[in-house]
Amino acid sequence: MVSLVEWVDFPPLGDDRGSLVALEGGKTVPFAIERVYYLFGTGRGVSRGHHAHRRLQQVAVCVTGHCRMSLDDGGQREEVLLNSPTRGLLIRSMVWREMCDFSPDCVLLVLASEHYDESDYIRDYGRFLAELGRDS
Repeated sequence: MVSLVEWVDFPPLGDDRGSLVALEGGKTVPFAIERVYYLFGTGRGVSRGHHAHRRLQQVAVCVTGHCRMSLDDGGQREEVLLNSPTRGLLIRSMVWREMCDFSPDCVLLVLASEHYDESDYIRDYGRFLAELGRDS
């Protein structure tokens, strides 16, 4: 069984003044970056995501704080804790994702391979399984 969890490590740069991480499409990030967004101020007990993308790939990085991410390919489900500004989680296309357990200070940065396109989203888990050719 191949793991759904693929980490992308970002080497920190810096000196006695502090640290810096450079995110570069096609270099430190394994695709050209077409869209960047971040989640913050997520309330206690709130979960986010609950969808998959047909084409889009993402790298999610907890710039500060932490959150839990569940990944599901219709056959297996894995859960990881995102808690490092120097490590991103690569989320491939056709992987269902859910985020929860956000710390109050969590800022989750997401780098996307495509511009926003609502038709790329699958927001119903049964439909996701159907598109994979699996029963719900």
